[in-house]
Amino acid sequence: MKDLTTDTSAIEWLGVHYKTILSPEQTGGVMSIVDSLSPVGSGPPRHVHQTEDETFVMITGTCKVWIDGDERIAGPGESVFIPRGTNHTFKVVGDEPSRHLLILTPGGFEAFFAEMAAGQFRIPEDMPAIEASAARHNLSFTGPSLD
Repeated sequence: MKDLTTDTSAIEWLGVHYKTILSPEQTGGVMSIVDSLSPVGSGPPRHVHQTEDETFVMITGTCKVWIDGDERIAGPGESVFIPRGTNHTFKVVGDEPSRHLLILTPGGFEAFFAEMAAGQFRIPEDMPAIEASAARHNLSFTGPSLD
């Protein structure tokens, strides 16, 4: 696999590198797949996707995943499914970054990552702009990141 930190087609936001490897245009909007490399300690605030199911396919590293109050650890070779409308978050734990594929059904939410990378928005300083973009992509924040 190509190194996302040096791949010129990857984008970066808050230290996370993203590369769309299957776009909604290629699938008639049915799905998209994003290759993601997240540093240790990273993870989004708790949130809900109203229109997309998410599946994480873990390649390297370990994530603590919180889904509607239930916590689990996911590592290489494991997958985590998060149905749309479900409150969730994750945090990269351990001593190595997490590389995972993010499968979005239907596709389209990867445009949120592109907007965030283009603006290099920061949490919590730029939350109004982040929340405005999130609303356009049917995402709502519901709580803090994991400790």
